[in-house]
Amino acid sequence: MMWVLRGRNLKGLEDMSANLIFLLVAALAGMTMAIQGTFNSSLGKVIGLWEATFVVHLMGTVIVALLLWGLRLGQGNFGVYAEAPWYTYLGGVLSVVIIYTVVVSIPKLGVCNATTAIIVGQVLTACIIDHLGLFGAKKLAMGWSQLAGLGLLAAGAKLLLK
Repeated sequence: MMWVLRGRNLKGLEDMSANLIFLLVAALAGMTMAIQGTFNSSLGKVIGLWEATFVVHLMGTVIVALLLWGLRLGQGNFGVYAEAPWYTYLGGVLSVVIIYTVVVSIPKLGVCNATTAIIVGQVLTACIIDHLGLFGAKKLAMGWSQLAGLGLLAAGAKLLLK
């Protein structure tokens, strides 16, 4: 901490603060995903699985349309859509898979167990994407510490499932 007080390297503190902010934002995303999954599953029980998936996407489309055109929060870059790689448009397809599988799994497993399985699958896939540099992601080699972290995450998931 003395290096900060002497003013030698404030960049390290700034980087740490920025990382903390983004970690909190990511944690908020995880929190809202658990709540969203619960809401979506409850809706699916009432109106059906595919119907709930449709309603969730319809609501999302309406909200984004209001943000883009009502509040003008977008960047207005629709004219360059052809410059994006073709596979980036599969996010909408994956979104349908995500919503549907969450709606199916939460009533059977419970919110905690389903979310734990989701997180393990998400982190494993993210590590593979980083390690191989897939889809334009920066290539970040996976070492023993990441493998150990995945093992501990999987072990924690197993403990939560008991």
